[in-house]
Amino acid sequence: MIEQKVIEERIKGNNRYEIHAILKPTLKSHTPTPSGIYAILRRQDLNRLKPKMRANKRQIIKERAGQLGHVDCHHLSKDLLINSTRRYYLVCVLDDYSRISWAEVVEDIKSLTVMFATLKSLNLLNSEYRIQFEEVITDNGSEFCSKHSPAHHPFERMLQELGIKHRYTQPYRPQTNGKVERFWRTLNEDLIEGTTFDSIEHFKDELIQYLLYYNNVRCHQALNGISPKVFLKPPVKRGNYSCQRIT
Repeated sequence: MIEQKVIEERIKGNNRYEIHAILKPTLKSHTPTPSGIYAILRRQDLNRLKPKMRANKRQIIKERAGQLGHVDCHHLSKDLLINSTRRYYLVCVLDDYSRISWAEVVEDIKSLTVMFATLKSLNLLNSEYRIQFEEVITDNGSEFCSKHSPAHHPFERMLQELGIKHRYTQPYRPQTNGKVERFWRTLNEDLIEGTTFDSIEHFKDELIQYLLYYNNVRCHQALNGISPKVFLKPPVKRGNYSCQRIT
C-alpha cells in the first residue's frame, strides 16, 4: 500500500522529498524517509523522471489557483524609515499558479506572529480573489515548523486546522521557493530601493497600493504578459478561513 502511494506520487512528477512531504500527513510515523522512497523508486525503475512524468509535473503546477501557495518572511532594511532604525519584516503568501500575492508587515518573525500574519493574508486572498489553498510550501525555519512537536507549533497547527498540507523546501535548495524569492526582488526594485518612508503607517499604505497594482494591473512576463488577476480565470472555489477555529 505504501509503495503504491509512492509510485502514484512519482507518476505525478514529484521528487522523493516532495513525496515524503505529501505522504507524511496521512502515513505519519509510517512515512518512508526520502532515502527509503528513493529505494522504492529505484526498484520500480522510477528513480529518473521520464518525459511523461515531467509533463505531468508541469501540468499539476499550472492546473489551478490555490493548489500550492508559497509562504516566506523577508527582512526589511533598518533604513526603511526616516529617523528610525527599528527592524520590521514582511510575511508573504503567493499563489503558485497565478502569482497573486499578499504581504503583511510584522515587528518580529516569532512563530505566533507569522501564523497570524499568514492567516490574515489567507483570508484576504480568499475574500478578494477567491483563492483557497490546498497546500503551502515554506522553508524549514523555526517560525514555520518544529521537528519535535509540530502539533503544538502555531503555524503548523493553523495549517492542520484549516486542512492545508505543509510542504518544506529542500535544505540548501532556495530555488524550490523561487517564485516568492522573485516576488521579494520585484518588490524591492519597484517599491523599496532608493525610498525612505515617513513612518511605518506610511510604508503600510504604500505597500497595500503596490500589492493591488502588482496583482490587478502589473503585467507579468511569466503569465504571457498579463496581470495575475486577468490570468486568474475562471474563479476558483470559495471557502472561508477563520482564526476562531484555532485554539
